[in-house]
Amino acid sequence: MPDAALDTTDPLDDFERRDVTLEGKTKLVFVAGSGPAVIVMTEMPGISPYVARFARWVRGAGFTVWMPNLFGDPGRPLSNGYTFKSIAKACISSEFRAFAANASSPVTRWLRALAAHAHPLCGGKGVGAIGMCFTGNFALSMMLEPAMLAPVLSQPSLPLGRSGGMHIAPDELAAVKERLEREDLTVLAYRFAGDSFCRAARFAAYEQALGDRFKGTVLPDTAANPDAPMSNPHSVVTLHLIDEEGQPTRRARDEILEFFKLRLV
Repeated sequence: MPDAALDTTDPLDDFERRDVTLEGKTKLVFVAGSGPAVIVMTEMPGISPYVARFARWVRGAGFTVWMPNLFGDPGRPLSNGYTFKSIAKACISSEFRAFAANASSPVTRWLRALAAHAHPLCGGKGVGAIGMCFTGNFALSMMLEPAMLAPVLSQPSLPLGRSGGMHIAPDELAAVKERLEREDLTVLAYRFAGDSFCRAARFAAYEQALGDRFKGTVLPDTAANPDAPMSNPHSVVTLHLIDEEGQPTRRARDEILEFFKLRLV
């Protein structure tokens, strides 16, 4: 299927819409594809055409995409007003702790349950997950679920306003580190060098906490799509990805897809 236009509403009509009830809460999840499950968590302001494009790449690589609607309007294109409204609503939601360091957002419990739910339905060795921006840290907390095997953190931006903060509770971080060592697993992470939302101090904190289990990749700002509707180089696999051979952002995308294949197939 050719890419949908990125500046108009994406109907997402090639995804099945499922109301999934877990942990006493029901969320709309967009599901498509076949093969092992990969949970794609949207960046702000919601499941934009850019996020949907990435999800289709995951589907095309041989996976079943599970894309929960955590905030925003599914398929809606980007705008400054829409982004600001989504961020403001998420920051006051009880499901997120946007400003909290050394704490995990409550929504990660639901996401872990989603991984446990999807694994027996889709098969494979386990489940992969990628979080972006506002959800960027969530895949790490999801490693408390045994089915989760392939976590990816793309420009993890929480906690807001704390450049070196880690958005995960200390006991969870310790448990995740122990599991990574015990099962010989790794965490992939990506950011642009000059990203003002995900700074070097955050990667340094995760590197100190997880050692060589944390595989952080820093892309030069010159690798970001200059025509993206956001000047700050930020969204590695969505807004700022340049879908051309030899481009660092495309290599990052392909590396993520290969990581899912290595761990899940």
